[in-house]
Amino acid sequence: MTAYDVIVLAGGAAKRLGGADKPAVRVGGRALLDRVLAACSGAGATVVVGDRRPTFRPVAWTREVPEGGGPLAALGAGMRLTTAERVLVLSADLPFLGPATVGALLAAAGEDGRDGALCTDPDGRDQPLVAVYRAEPLRRELALVATEHGSLAGLPLRLLTGELDLARVDAGPDAAFDCDTWDDIATARARIREHGAVLDEWITSVKNELGIELDVDTDVLLDLARDAAHGVARPAAPLTTFLVGYAAARASAGASPEEAAAAVAEAARRATALALRWEAEAGGAEAATPPEASGEQAGTP
Repeated sequence: MTAYDVIVLAGGAAKRLGGADKPAVRVGGRALLDRVLAACSGAGATVVVGDRRPTFRPVAWTREVPEGGGPLAALGAGMRLTTAERVLVLSADLPFLGPATVGALLAAAGEDGRDGALCTDPDGRDQPLVAVYRAEPLRRELALVATEHGSLAGLPLRLLTGELDLARVDAGPDAAFDCDTWDDIATARARIREHGAVLDEWITSVKNELGIELDVDTDVLLDLARDAAHGVARPAAPLTTFLVGYAAARASAGASPEEAAAAVAEAARRATALALRWEAEAGGAEAATPPEASGEQAGTP
């Protein structure tokens, strides 16, 4: 992926949340800020403009001058800590932002002659805080706005984006969904528990909580759990998947993420075969099954 830095705007008074610490509000068990940081883990420098707080990965902190000076002032403060040719700019309240959207923005911002790319919401409205900007024109326009108005404090983002040639990226209904009110928070919390999303959300949350960067085929693990529960006993499902993870960790110590994922798949395959043999034996089918068919080698008993 194209090299980039990221600036996350995490200040603001959150008046529509009654002054709550919005970046720390949890959706799916994770702070909103951490969810945004997880979507841009491939960034070079990660700058958060706002009050210091615990985050699941290291970041550089800064504040706009004056504090509470608005998004343009915050963006100006963040730019002082970046060096990449492209800068991803995000608000800290995007619970459904993912790496795919970040990749799409970087690709669109790389078009010849463009100053960057920003997302549009389902109503076609520009989202300048879900965007990638080329650093040079961004710095230029920030300086021009500051010179014209005396400072960046209290100014709207349209003064900046209106002067830049930006591609538009339709990121769908979720990527640009932000949480401004408690109703928005409730909607986000309900959405991640929907049937089609809950497992992916949970696995992502667990990996972030445990500091694991590993992509595995969750269907393989779910099939293993099903076979262990059905063929052995219900409590065998969680215990077996734990042992598979432990065996894979031992087999892949010091390996690449790809090799580690392959180790998980191999351990799951072997455990699944064992569960199926166990089930066949319990059903009386084992005696009628040739050793070759059960995955064993023929030989002298």
